Amino acid sequence: MAEINNSDKDGFTLIELLVVIAIIGLLSTLSILALNQARARARDARRISDVKQISKALEIYYNESGNYPASIIPNQSITYDGYTFLSSVPVPPSPIDGSSCPTTQAVYTYTRFGSSASSPSYTINFCLGANIASVTGNMMMNMTPAGIFTGDVGSGSHMASPS
Repeated sequence: MAEINNSDKDGFTLIELLVVIAIIGLLSTLSILALNQARARARDARRISDVKQISKALEIYYNESGNYPASIIPNQSITYDGYTFLSSVPVPPSPIDGSSCPTTQAVYTYTRFGSSASSPSYTINFCLGANIASVTGNMMMNMTPAGIFTGDVGSGSHMASPS
């Protein structure tokens, strides 16, 4: 009779291969989720950096002219009397994060209030997709000369100064 020798098999069993494939799939899924969250946080950090940069240019403009500009245009410079204070008004990074953010928020929305004779001010509206520090994300934010506020400037919570 022929004897079958099973003691020296080379290779892996089907179960071992399936377990390894499942572990690799789980690890890749978790790393993709973590990467997407990091990208969203990076876009929010850029949004805050952009509005602070615009705010600083507006303050320098105000110091030179005694008023804030009537409007600012995305990808255009902020200039006065031959001086350039910001070479190009930034555009928010895409995609727009946060389900409460309007899909039309493809630009930072600037509004000037008052004039040089009546306490001039401005707001820059933008949207954050995630929580930053103690400020709840997924909502519209307002940058004013006093800093960044959530929601309505009059009743919102203060986040940070523009500097």
